[in-house]
Amino acid sequence: MDTVNVKWNEKMSFTNEVDGHKFVIDAKEDVGGENKGPKPKPLMLSALAGCTAMDVISILRKMRMEPDYFNVKVEGELTEEHPKHYYKMKIIYELKGDNLKVENVKKAVSLSEDRYCCVSHVYKQVMEVTAEIWINGELA
Repeated sequence: MDTVNVKWNEKMSFTNEVDGHKFVIDAKEDVGGENKGPKPKPLMLSALAGCTAMDVISILRKMRMEPDYFNVKVEGELTEEHPKHYYKMKIIYELKGDNLKVENVKKAVSLSEDRYCCVSHVYKQVMEVTAEIWINGELA
C-alpha cells in the first residue's frame, strides 16, 4: 500500500512526504497562500507526465534506442464551474536523436498509454486523454 503524508505548515502551505521525499504545496496569494510551492491540481498533470515518461524511456531502452533529448508535457483543460476539474488532457512527447525509428517510438508510447501507465489508465476512465509525438521537431 502506498501512503503519503501531508502536514499543515501555516496559512495554505503544506509539506508533503512521498516515499521519504518532501516538498511543499501551497495556494496562490489571492486565496490565502504564499505561492511557496505548486498547487495540488497541476500535480495531477505531473503524475501523468512522469508515469508515461518513465515507461517510454524504459521501453525505448529495451528496443536499444535512447533519445538524445526527451521531454513530456501535459496540458490540462479545466471546467468553468465548481468543482473545477480537468476534463481533457493532452500528452506531448518530444524526442530528438539520430537513431529514433518513428514506428518504435509510437509503439513505446502506445504500450505506456494502453498497458503500463496506471495514471493514464485511471484518467482515461474519467476524461479524454490524447497524445502527440514530435520527433526531431516534426509531428510523427
